[in-house]
Amino acid sequence: MTLATPKPGLVIHYSYLWWQEHRDGREEGSKDRPCAVVLTTEEDEGGVRVTVVPITHMPPALPDDGIEIPRSVKERLGLDHERSWIVVTEVNRFLWPGPDLRPVPRSAPARFEHGYLPPRLYEALRVRIIERLRRAVPRE
Repeated sequence: MTLATPKPGLVIHYSYLWWQEHRDGREEGSKDRPCAVVLTTEEDEGGVRVTVVPITHMPPALPDDGIEIPRSVKERLGLDHERSWIVVTEVNRFLWPGPDLRPVPRSAPARFEHGYLPPRLYEALRVRIIERLRRAVPRE
């Protein structure tokens, strides 16, 4: 199996654990899905911590809570033809590669990544997440 180096904009296949699932006591996601890497950080111990956001078919409740992926991008990434959104209101963080990476279905040879978001789409995602962080209440 091939294992790409995680970089912002990379779309991986991953067992995403939603906040509600975590709150309900689950430790593993109920469905494997594409997720976009939004941040990677070097750990002091030498590992890489990866932050991902999920991609889903469910439209966001509020328009600013997600970014729709253009059909052409979905085709290039090998995703299905249904409409999909990148959710900007949730993240998972894990030490790369982690046990929740999953092989892309029907990939031969098996791989864990779908490819990269186009730079403009990744930049829109990055800006949207930063906007949300700026509205966070600091409690330090």
